[in-house]
Amino acid sequence: MLMRTDPFREFDRLTQQVLGNAGGLSRPAALQMDAYRVGDDLVVQVDLPGVDPETIDLDVERNLLNIRAERANRTPEGAEVIVAERPVGTFSRQLILGDTLDTERIDASYDAGVLTLRIPVAEHAKPRKIRISGGSTGPKALSR
Repeated sequence: MLMRTDPFREFDRLTQQVLGNAGGLSRPAALQMDAYRVGDDLVVQVDLPGVDPETIDLDVERNLLNIRAERANRTPEGAEVIVAERPVGTFSRQLILGDTLDTERIDASYDAGVLTLRIPVAEHAKPRKIRISGGSTGPKALSR
């Protein structure tokens, strides 16, 4: 249904924590997410605290879902920074969606710093009953 991508994501996250934004990472920071199934939907929740919803960009091409968002630095110019632990800049995540999902009907909402995507299971992938036709209810008697 959903395949994990980017085996180096955890390494990048740790490097970002150690080196911070000054680490010179060319890749955007990875987004933290949860994914689970509810009924006929795959639900993906992505943490985007402090992100303006206007900066969130979602696109899907075939079965690749791209999520990008940007959090601006809100420290006033000229302010003396005492602690700066909240990451700023561009964040992204790519998800490979299985063929069992309907990428034409993805629903997205953003509330309280969490982007929620609902991706329905495709009709062709849902279990269905197969009707059995013909046959008789019992053995036929032979006539002589």
